[in-house]
Amino acid sequence: MLKRLLATLSIAAAFAAPAAAQEMPKEINFGIISTESSQNLKKDWEVLLEDMQKRIGVKVNAFFAPDYAGIIEGMRFNKVQVAWYGNKSGMEAVDRSSGEIFAQQIAEDGSPGYWSYLIVHSGSPLNSIEDVKRNAKSLTLGYGDPNSTSGFLVPSYYAMALNGLDPKTSFKLMRSANHEANLMAVANKQVDVATNNNESFEKFQRRNPDKAKEIRVIWKSPLIPSDPMVWRKDLHPELKARIKGFFVSYGKDEREKAALKKIGIGGFQASDDNQLLPIRQLELFKVKLATERDDKMSTGEKQAKLAEISKKLSALNQQMAALKK
Repeated sequence: MLKRLLATLSIAAAFAAPAAAQEMPKEINFGIISTESSQNLKKDWEVLLEDMQKRIGVKVNAFFAPDYAGIIEGMRFNKVQVAWYGNKSGMEAVDRSSGEIFAQQIAEDGSPGYWSYLIVHSGSPLNSIEDVKRNAKSLTLGYGDPNSTSGFLVPSYYAMALNGLDPKTSFKLMRSANHEANLMAVANKQVDVATNNNESFEKFQRRNPDKAKEIRVIWKSPLIPSDPMVWRKDLHPELKARIKGFFVSYGKDEREKAALKKIGIGGFQASDDNQLLPIRQLELFKVKLATERDDKMSTGEKQAKLAEISKKLSALNQQMAALKK
C-alpha cells in the first residue's frame, strides 16, 4: 500500500514539476519574405544580420523561400525562428506557426505605415480605378503573392471588392508575382496593371531609375501598418530579450543607418500581436462582402454566416476601442 502511494506521489510530482528550461540555440534562421529576388534581398539584409549575430551571440542564417508561404511553413516546422513578414503573412505565422510579433518596422520618413498601389505603364490610357473597372475584361493584371498585404489583401478589398471586381474572373488574365517582378512586368508592358507598394517602388526607383520612369501610380490605398518582426513563441527567453533589444536600438550610427536604408526603412519599434487587429478586420470585411454578393448561398445560410461575421467584427472593434483608451 505504502509503495503504491509513494509511486503515485512520485508520478504526480513529475507532472507538477516545471518544464526544463530550453537550451540556448547555437544558431537561428532568419526568414525573409520574397518581395523580390533572394539575391537582392540577401545584399539588402546582409549587414543587419551580421550585426545581429554579433550582438545576440548566436549565429544567424538568412532563410529564403520562393514565396511567402515558404517562410510561414518554415516557422511552423521550426526551420525559421525569427522572420520579417508583411501583416497578412505575419497574421498567418501568428495563427498557424507559433509566431508572435515583437517589433515593427518604421518607415524612412518616420510614417507609421505604407501604402498599396495600382501601377500602370507611363504610356497607358488608364488613369484611375474607374478606368480599370471599365476595361477589366481586356486587361492583364499583375497580382501579388496570396500572403502579401500590399500586393494581395489590401487591393483585394479596397481596389477590387469595393469596385465590384474579382482579380480571378473580372480580368482577361491574372498573373501572380512578387513586387519586383510586377514592377518590371509593367515597365516592359507585359501586364497592363499591377499591385505594388510605395516602399518597393521607391527601392525600384533607386535600382532601376530608367525602368521606373516607365511606371505610373493610378491608385493608392489607405495607410497599412508597418511590417511586423515575428519570432517563435518557444524561443529561449534570454535570446528573445537579446533579439528585441537589438532591433529596437538598431540605427544609431552611420553604418547601421546605411544598413537600414538598404532595406528601405528607418528603424524598428516594439510591437505585439495587436497590430494585426486592423488586418483581421480587413479580412472579415472582405469575407462579408463576398458573402453578401454570393447568389448561390441560401437566404438562411447567408444570414447565419453574416451574423457570425458581424459577431467577430464586433469583438475586434471592442478590442481596438479598448487599446485606444
